[in-house]
Amino acid sequence: MKTFLLFKEIYTEAFRSIQSYIVKHYFKAFAFFTLVMFAIVLYAFLYRVSTGFVFSNI
Repeated sequence: MKTFLLFKEIYTEAFRSIQSYIVKHYFKAFAFFTLVMFAIVLYAFLYRVSTGFVFSNI
């Protein structure tokens, strides 16, 4: 939990120092998009592992 709070503080401090409205919202949207894409990749990987997908034919 302490690590999560540290990341949250770093994230909020970084956006607090950005002054431009457009840049601030662009980076927030990009961070959200990146998180969603990572969740999709993680889901796909865990689905393949749970269904017994063979990753290598060697």
